[in-house]
Amino acid sequence: MTRLKSHIVSRGCAEGEALVTSQPISFLGSVDMKTGVVIEKGHELEGKSIKGKVLVFPGGKGSTVGSYAIYQLKKNGAAPSAMITIKAEPIVAVGAIISDIPLVDCVEKNPVYAIKTGDKVLVDAIVGRVEIL
Repeated sequence: MTRLKSHIVSRGCAEGEALVTSQPISFLGSVDMKTGVVIEKGHELEGKSIKGKVLVFPGGKGSTVGSYAIYQLKKNGAAPSAMITIKAEPIVAVGAIISDIPLVDCVEKNPVYAIKTGDKVLVDAIVGRVEIL
């Protein structure tokens, strides 16, 4: 098991299978809000679902409506269980907070490289720790 310190953005604790991308995500238009499937053409996660996953990505991109899109994903039961970003910008931070999705950033090792898709990951956004189980 690997433990990594992180900065808490949205409090909570969740565990799940990691889904990792090195590309930013626009939650508005890139993710189907009903299913959680990434629909952005050419995105490395195209066709994959973020539902119930620990989503590891560099950060968000696009419209400020992305915060609402994250909230809509949560309401539809299609949101990730937790999110880990390199540096959370306001769109993703607000979306996670209003949706009660644990979110951490500033992980002591770059999470995009330290965590692999399929790893079991615990995001403890109460104490500020990511555990790769």
